[in-house]
Amino acid sequence: MSAPAPGPHSLLPLSRVPRTGLPPRAVVVGDPERAAAVAALLDDAVEVSYNREYRTFSGTWRGVPVVVASHGIGGPGAMLLFQELADAGVRTFVRFGTAGAMRPGIGDGDLVVAEAAVRDDGVTGQLVPAEYPAVSTPEAVLALTRAAREAGAPHHRGIVWTRAAFQPGLIPLNQYDGAGLAAIEMEVSALFVMASLRGLVAGAVLVVDGVNADDLVDHESTGGYDPHREVVAEGVARGGVVALEALRILTEEQL
Repeated sequence: MSAPAPGPHSLLPLSRVPRTGLPPRAVVVGDPERAAAVAALLDDAVEVSYNREYRTFSGTWRGVPVVVASHGIGGPGAMLLFQELADAGVRTFVRFGTAGAMRPGIGDGDLVVAEAAVRDDGVTGQLVPAEYPAVSTPEAVLALTRAAREAGAPHHRGIVWTRAAFQPGLIPLNQYDGAGLAAIEMEVSALFVMASLRGLVAGAVLVVDGVNADDLVDHESTGGYDPHREVVAEGVARGGVVALEALRILTEEQL
């Protein structure tokens, strides 16, 4: 069911979430439908708001109050949601999304826990100098790794490449060959920078839906990319539990 509608002046302008009253911990995802799927895992889930790509729920996971919210595709729009949730009182974030694997040994449906991110996101370069890092909170990395291990989910840790462009252009996608990057995605570095600037806790866990960059984007079309396979769906189901359980672990650690 939906929560009673608050007055217009008590809502933040883009996400339309209330300025006060949200739980302090959130799972953020790209797809509004994925937000609904993760919220379905909660007890007493309520849809708080739905405006543009921003769909927000609240509920409890194993006794811990949490927010689940969607941010759409790409760093700039995602940053707006992250900032508004922070303005509304969220202090701990876990991004749960999909990514393409870039390192041998990482398979479809596996989870990647992001330790840091390459800032190619299209937004943070307008907020901080290029030398400023995009790093996860160490406790979030450890909580996500523990949650993945306890869930029996195949998982890996490493640096991810947050890239604003989904389709390739003239810049080759192999520019980081040999750098040991684990995966490529579109929003993690925006979250990590926002959290660092505000002194918040942030982590990310990603489900692999392609085993290399060429699988994700075809130079003529996107016909080679299929994120709807069963192995990916199974990884997404595991990943939602891992993201929520990591928030519970962080709550135990008072983060």
